[in-house]
Amino acid sequence: MKKAIVIGSGFSSLSAACYLAKAGLDVEVFEKNDTVGGRARQMVKEGFTFDIGPSWYWMPDIFEKFFANFGKKTSDYYQLDRLDPAYKVFFEDDTITIGDTMEKICQEFERIEQGSSEHLRNFIEQAQENYNIAINKVVLRPGISPLELVTKETVLRVDQFFKSISQEVRKRFKNPKLVSTLEFPVLFLGAKPSKTPSFYNFMNFADFGLGTWHPKGGMYEIIKAMKSLAEELGVTIHTDSPVSKILVSDKEVIGIRCKGHNHLADYVISGADYHHSETLLDQKHRQYSEEYWETKTYAPSSLLFYIGFRKKLEHVEHHNLFFDTDFEKHAQEIYDTPQWPSEPLFYANFPSVTDASMAPKGCETGFFLVPIAPGLEDTPELREQYFDIVMDRFEKRTQQNVKNSIIFKESFCVNDFVEQYNSYKGNAYGLANTLRQTAFLRPNLKSSRVKNLFFTGQLTVPGPGVPPSLISGKLVSDLIIKNLEK
Repeated sequence: MKKAIVIGSGFSSLSAACYLAKAGLDVEVFEKNDTVGGRARQMVKEGFTFDIGPSWYWMPDIFEKFFANFGKKTSDYYQLDRLDPAYKVFFEDDTITIGDTMEKICQEFERIEQGSSEHLRNFIEQAQENYNIAINKVVLRPGISPLELVTKETVLRVDQFFKSISQEVRKRFKNPKLVSTLEFPVLFLGAKPSKTPSFYNFMNFADFGLGTWHPKGGMYEIIKAMKSLAEELGVTIHTDSPVSKILVSDKEVIGIRCKGHNHLADYVISGADYHHSETLLDQKHRQYSEEYWETKTYAPSSLLFYIGFRKKLEHVEHHNLFFDTDFEKHAQEIYDTPQWPSEPLFYANFPSVTDASMAPKGCETGFFLVPIAPGLEDTPELREQYFDIVMDRFEKRTQQNVKNSIIFKESFCVNDFVEQYNSYKGNAYGLANTLRQTAFLRPNLKSSRVKNLFFTGQLTVPGPGVPPSLISGKLVSDLIIKNLEK
């Protein structure tokens, strides 16, 4: 029986482990932290439950497909509820509420800009076509050749790879609030809307068409489900097991070293940070130089606050976006002139608004996220300064006092991403999906220097986000299974 070792236990690693075990390999997972999940871990404190990483459940079809590949359904493992409203966007002088149907969303768009609902329906129709092409054709290709992007469908849409989402949105909508709302989903892809190919408007269909969902108990329920599936399939998972070296003999991978012990394998797949994974190899076996990583465009890092409130909060939904400052300016401070933002946009998540299991009775679980450039200086003083900025704005926009109701707060920022996830420059979401970093232009799933060494996750194909990570695990396992069949 062939043996595979998977480094890390995030979404892409667990996905790869499941597919490889199903194909008959003996699979072991080595995770440096004390719980599985990678960036999608959970914190439970004083009865409050926090997802400390991803908190948006989009593209439910991808999760269903994943479990269906093993003869399962998501409902075998967790309960899924569609959120209504999906989220609320706060502006300086108004709020926009995104409901759970196109009908509700169109009404809201009409309220802001007369005649915009017709443009919206056309825009989402095109986004749906792109979604079907992206998810059923392009995304399922391993990023080995430029020809993978050439299908009869993409050839007809080639102009959409050279126009930006910003251009497309601004052509149809004039009101800046609607523009910001439509440009928001591509922030999940980790680049400015003006630098993201308009083909990626399929994210708008994921948002308005497929809706925003919540697994009861939080996003960590998906990790628990995948862990349980992996173990059913015979995967062995080791936590508290940092890998210190990827072992190579005669240009072929032979295993890993963990805590001074060598563990041998026919295949090694690293779902850990790609840059870090290459540092586990001797210099001569690395594919990418430090200059290479230095010149790439990274998705943002984040400053996060996890807060337990002793009361229920008012005027908020499960997901809330605070776009009450200049969207463009903040984007420039992340991508163009990296610095701590002068007037940050932020996101606030209160899962206990819809899921009582996530906070003690009469309390609220709060998670605040400020997107920032990767690689910034991170000090306790800066965190505190931004905590005050966020809280003051939050109180002002939601018209309530909350600071005096805080039971505890924890923060997480650049230094933590580096320390806990070996994240390059402390990035939170991997490499941005710009035209020059799409598909085959991303770091490869397969090492070009070491035989039988593979990589998976947000720095490789297809890109950042939870659904793409599940797909990344499938793509890498497909390459290995094909290899076995030769």
